[in-house]
Amino acid sequence: MNANDLRDKTVDELRDMLASMKKESFNLRFQQATGQLENTSGIKAARRNAARVKTILNEKAAAAAE
Repeated sequence: MNANDLRDKTVDELRDMLASMKKESFNLRFQQATGQLENTSGIKAARRNAARVKTILNEKAAAAAE
């Protein structure tokens, strides 16, 4: 996922993506707690992708406020 690709999306699309990323993050944490998670780097990637989407949402909100 690239930040430039995210900037092309609408705010609603970004919010939907963020919600799905939070669900994915929850599922990964649940798998880790139960010992079923094989690829632990997925947690880090999911967290960073969610942060990237939040950053773009904040950029769009700041641009709209001007």
